[in-house]
Amino acid sequence: MAFEELLDKVGGLGKFQILQMAVTFPFHMIAVCHSLLENFTAAVPGHRCYNATVSGNDTGILSPDVLLRISIPLDSNFKPEKCRCFLHPQWQLLHLNGTFPNMTDLDTEPCVDGWVFDHSLFSFTIVTEWDLVCDHQSQKSMVQSLFMAGMLVGSFIYGHLSDKFGRKLILRCCLLQLAISGTCAAFAPTFLIYCLLRFWSGCSAVAFVSNNSMLIVEWVRSQSKVMVITLVSCALSIGQVMLGGLFDFREWRTLQLVVSVPFFAFFLSSRWLVESARWLIITNKPDEDLKGLRTVAHRNGVKNAETTLNVELKGLRATMQGQLEAAQTKTTVFHLFRTPNLRCYSTVLDIVIFANTVPYFGIFMNLQLFGSNIFLFQVIFGALTISARCLSLLVLNHTGRRLTQMLFMFLVGLSILANMFVPREMQTLRLTLASVGMGCVAAAVSSNSVHNSEFMPTLLRAKASGLNMMASRCGAALAPLLMTLVVYLSTLSWIFYGVRLILAGLLVLILPETRNIPLLDTVQDVENK
Repeated sequence: MAFEELLDKVGGLGKFQILQMAVTFPFHMIAVCHSLLENFTAAVPGHRCYNATVSGNDTGILSPDVLLRISIPLDSNFKPEKCRCFLHPQWQLLHLNGTFPNMTDLDTEPCVDGWVFDHSLFSFTIVTEWDLVCDHQSQKSMVQSLFMAGMLVGSFIYGHLSDKFGRKLILRCCLLQLAISGTCAAFAPTFLIYCLLRFWSGCSAVAFVSNNSMLIVEWVRSQSKVMVITLVSCALSIGQVMLGGLFDFREWRTLQLVVSVPFFAFFLSSRWLVESARWLIITNKPDEDLKGLRTVAHRNGVKNAETTLNVELKGLRATMQGQLEAAQTKTTVFHLFRTPNLRCYSTVLDIVIFANTVPYFGIFMNLQLFGSNIFLFQVIFGALTISARCLSLLVLNHTGRRLTQMLFMFLVGLSILANMFVPREMQTLRLTLASVGMGCVAAAVSSNSVHNSEFMPTLLRAKASGLNMMASRCGAALAPLLMTLVVYLSTLSWIFYGVRLILAGLLVLILPETRNIPLLDTVQDVENK
């Protein structure tokens, strides 16, 4: 905790920190586009079976509507069926004078010749490219879950590597990896290759977001941590709005390129970032640490800092000698569970973030449930999360971390459960309740991020962040799969979302309050809390 005094000497929130956030915030904005990309690249347009009778009519004697009526049965809403067609043309349907026969008495078959898609909203999506409809519609959810599974794997692997090799190196590797995998996905020739590349993208996307966040937070003084973490979260929400603004790119390969190519530029610009001094101190790298502190002092306009830094750094190392010797022991993610307090708090934080993430992605990945204009809904929900995260900043500073998380989680759970009793015809009320839930869950996730970063020691912070991300990505991967439960009961997935949130909200009371407390550096600091 003595590092806080050293950080004040070089500037805990000055020009350096502001420039670092300005450089890295675009990383977050574009990264979140990858998490929600399937909202648009895997959008399901209107479709029906391809039928030679309808598509091959060149005589002009019968209109397309007439041919459609005798070739495609109607569903319960009197719209053409999406997944079945008549086995033979039903000419007798032309003489019914507006009456509707019982379609179950007529012979039908699946769409053996493919589908005809409505290209009015999207030119091409992966759904139209690889026919991911009807019996194959679950493969769309599989793509989303694979990306989230990649984030799950990446958070575990890169969390460990970040504590071992540093924040900056892993951040730069992940930026390059995401640039390559995202760009290659735009040229994927088969659905299998596309899925593998999206999994690879997920591995790098989560790692560079968590590493970038740690790099920013570990250079900021304690009093400004909440504001900085909230700004990082707002950058993610701005990215959601940006994705909704990309409505001119209706062809999925083009959109994939637009959100992937910028990462090559981000990779080049990241070379000017400065490695975390906290990590350098705790891993016993004094020369690199002093160099980084000099750079920060220079950029913050602190003069004659070199002599002071040499003395202060030696004093800090003498003060932390026992902690530094303990830090030389190789650590793994299992060290989070070897002491009672750290084990309890890590488990609770992971359960809470899991409960928050499931409804967050459950709503954001299924925008078509609220209407056809998904670009507008993307912008609306993105703007709402910005407002909610700014609101969480005020609440966090006044009521603390525990009560803030519990309040927002209760509001999300209640709004989800209330929405189940609203008829589908009342779209405005349903959208309002969904908006309240989306805003509150974004605020709850931001509050959890603040609590997690403040409580975990520097020695294990990346591993703890990786584990927290793993729990989050488990929820994200589960969210699209839970939506398949609607075939059994339309409200079953939403019951799971709402009830789990309320129960997890009660667990927050187990956690200690960390408002106005400096960042912890060692496991012993946590146990002494």
